[in-house]
Amino acid sequence: MVYYFTSNVVSPPVTLFMGIDKHENEELIRWGWPEDVWFHVDKVSSAHVYLRLHPGQTIDDIPTAVLEDAAQLVKANSITGNKMNDIDVVYTVWSNLKKTDGMDVGQVGFHKDKEVRKIRVAKRCNDIINRLNKTKKEEHPDFRAEREQRDRLEREDKKRLLRQQKEKEKEEERRKKEEAELRSYSTLMKLENMTVNTAGDGNDSDDFM
Repeated sequence: MVYYFTSNVVSPPVTLFMGIDKHENEELIRWGWPEDVWFHVDKVSSAHVYLRLHPGQTIDDIPTAVLEDAAQLVKANSITGNKMNDIDVVYTVWSNLKKTDGMDVGQVGFHKDKEVRKIRVAKRCNDIINRLNKTKKEEHPDFRAEREQRDRLEREDKKRLLRQQKEKEKEEERRKKEEAELRSYSTLMKLENMTVNTAGDGNDSDDFM
C-alpha cells in the first residue's frame, strides 16, 4: 500500500507519496523513476517520501514550499524525528540511491554524497500536516508495471523524435540540393556563357547540302 498526498501550495499541485512500511519502501527503491526525488530524516528512522518531478524539471526547480511540505511529512512519519526539533531532512534524486546486498530491507545509501541536499526543520507544523492529511489516499499500485510502462513510453517518444530528426535532415538535404541545382542553372543561363547559333561566314546554319 502507498499513501498519496496532494501538495497544493503550487499550481498545478504536486503529489507526494510514501510506502506504508519498509517492505513497500523496498519496492519504491527498486522500481523508482528517474524523475523521483527521495526524502528522509537524516540519521533517524523515518518514512521514505517521494516527489515525482514534472518532465524537464530538476531537483533545483522544486519550490521551497513543496520542500517544506515534503520535509514536514517525513518528520511527522518518524517515531523519533517527530519528537525532535531542529532536525535535518535529506533529499536526493532516486538514481543516487544505492542498494547493496548487505543492507536491511528498506535501507539505502548514496552513490554520491555531494548530490544529497538538506533542509532544516525547526519544529513540526501541524497546519501543513493537517492540510496534507486531508488529501491522503491509499492505493495499491503495481510498481514494476508502472515503471515498465514509463520506460516503454520513453522509448517510443525517443523513436518518434529520432524519426522527426531524420525527416528534418532529409528535408534539409533536399532543400540544399535544390538550391545547388538552381545556382548551377543560373550560371549556365548567364549571357557570357551562351553562344550564338550562326557561323562566322554569314551562312545560315540551317542550310544543308
